[in-house]
Amino acid sequence: MSETPTIEAFASVETWAEAISARLAETLGAAVRDHGQALFAGPGGSTPAPVYRRLAATDLDWSKIAVTLVDERYVPETSPESNARLIRDVLLQDKAATARFIPLYTPEVTVDRAAIVAAKALADAGGRFDAVLLGMGEDGHICSMFPESPTLKTLLTPTLKPTVLGVPHGRDGMAPTLERLSINLPYLMSAGRVILGLKGAAKRRVFEEQAQGDPKIQPIAALIAAGVPLEVLWTEEG
Repeated sequence: MSETPTIEAFASVETWAEAISARLAETLGAAVRDHGQALFAGPGGSTPAPVYRRLAATDLDWSKIAVTLVDERYVPETSPESNARLIRDVLLQDKAATARFIPLYTPEVTVDRAAIVAAKALADAGGRFDAVLLGMGEDGHICSMFPESPTLKTLLTPTLKPTVLGVPHGRDGMAPTLERLSINLPYLMSAGRVILGLKGAAKRRVFEEQAQGDPKIQPIAALIAAGVPLEVLWTEEG
């Protein structure tokens, strides 16, 4: 059983975002130097916005960096629900405007077809993330690995190859409300660096509880059990 990572605490959102952005930039810069390219995956939502703004202003050879999402709603970028929209509006700006974006959503007939297209695009881009930023929901979900979801066990199976899967609506009012696309656990296992950014006392409590949970059905426990190179950065400032 792998050790639960230490939670690193930061006094403000400012210092928290600065630390995360600096670590991601360091890893992406090293990948470009060593391999001539880098692949970054991050979440949508409002939590990572201060991290993305700092990262976008960082001097990196962005033309050699590809950016994708850890999960996405099955909606076009014109939708306010789109994670790609946030990435484009906040991260792919300033110096990072020259980075290449690899969307998970494409307008295929079904979410599962879109997942196949996304999986191929990521495989073509190298099939391994150099750096990943994760967020976590109040229910303990990361990416689109939701409690009680029919696809959860497949997403958390450590022996599959890295891929993207379609995630159906939750049953009986459970999350998610929209169909989604999500990377699976093996993508996180093969990543060079994985940072989980948490804000607020409630999220810290959820993380500590989930870390002790069942890796077959609890994503945080699964990350730890699978030996994902996880760093947990937390700020009490919600």
